[in-house]
Amino acid sequence: MTRTLRFTFLAVTAAVAAGVLGGASTHTLAQAARVLPEAGAAGVVVTVPGMPPVPDAHNLYSETVAGKLSAATVGALERVYVPNRAENTVTVIDPATLKVVDKFKVGINPQHVVPSWDLQTLWVANNAEGRTDGSLTPINPQTGKPGKQVPLDDPYNLYFSPDGKLAIVVVEAHKRLDFRDAHSMALAYSIATPDCPGINHADFSIDGRYALFTCEFDGGITKIDLVNRKVLGTLKLSRYFNRPDALAVIAAPGKKPRHVPDPSQPGGDICTTPGMPQDVRVSPDGKTFFVADMMADGVHLVDGETFRQIGFIETGIGAHGLYPSRDGKSLYVANRGSNKIHGPPRGKGSVSVIDFASRSVVRNWPIPGGGSPDMGNVSADGKHLWLSGRFDDVVYRIDTQTGAVDKIKVGREPHGLTVWPQPGRYSLGHTGNLR
Repeated sequence: MTRTLRFTFLAVTAAVAAGVLGGASTHTLAQAARVLPEAGAAGVVVTVPGMPPVPDAHNLYSETVAGKLSAATVGALERVYVPNRAENTVTVIDPATLKVVDKFKVGINPQHVVPSWDLQTLWVANNAEGRTDGSLTPINPQTGKPGKQVPLDDPYNLYFSPDGKLAIVVVEAHKRLDFRDAHSMALAYSIATPDCPGINHADFSIDGRYALFTCEFDGGITKIDLVNRKVLGTLKLSRYFNRPDALAVIAAPGKKPRHVPDPSQPGGDICTTPGMPQDVRVSPDGKTFFVADMMADGVHLVDGETFRQIGFIETGIGAHGLYPSRDGKSLYVANRGSNKIHGPPRGKGSVSVIDFASRSVVRNWPIPGGGSPDMGNVSADGKHLWLSGRFDDVVYRIDTQTGAVDKIKVGREPHGLTVWPQPGRYSLGHTGNLR
């Protein structure tokens, strides 16, 4: 460690420690954490209090490489848990044999299977769409069996604060985030997100200060200050982010989106239909957020600090789920094959592979015979990508070297499956956003 780096690290650490010991306000802690951009350039990441350290400032996925399984997962069964939204069940697959080994009832409309921060529980988020009897169903990964349901209001998705103390329940129907005790699920506080209809998926800054949540029904993404407990702003996303004429049409108040002639594309039009952002994943260096958009058929790039869109990568029809490779070099994009919320079976589904460094698609694997790859995750050894086939009632196991596909029949409308166990020290939620 150089003298300059050591001084920076010690100075920042001292500032944070002094604030904590002196009973600092959340505002003071936020100010201390704002040295991140400078310190990060020197190889140091200053996290919010209670968050585990970041070993590698250039790769926040350094602890999720193949082989780095936490001691907390010892004894966990190797299984794939698949929530079947339309039949209120979870199908359990043995990945070694590709056979269904169990199936059990859960709450109404199970959406995602979410590893807890401490890796001890898998929570099934049952949001009971349009009803008031939503719930979370715990699964014991040691036995693969469900426990007693916890009643909650509209838990569409579930995340965890970077320090592991709070569960963040995504209350999609009410445009709200409920922060609850990570174990008892008792409510601590809520953050309203009135400008984010369909608040949905998320990822977190490298230092834990903020998170970006997608607004599925309004074509945007919202930035949440986790330290000061407030919304910092909402950004509209567009594949034409650098086209003022197209954006003017999209933003026109009270007017329906229409087609705008594009002189750079002879005979072509630009369709400015508002997007439908889905999954979010941050780049290995923590600077850029990749946002899948099932209407724009690609991935938006958003600078986390400035909260500005800086790019767009076309991938495939209905871009939906995003999963980093085990080496942290690639991002797998599940293209659902349809722009419809309830699409047809055997669509033009595919998986695109984005190279994080070049920000370009380097491979594209169509689902043989058509399909609807949706949500899932990567196997612990990184050799397979597991995805639900949302409109085909199957699960896909995709070889991450060749793109070869195996299919396993499951229940009706499978959604956010998780593969367990996965490498990493702790889970920030969703189907396995581990670090």
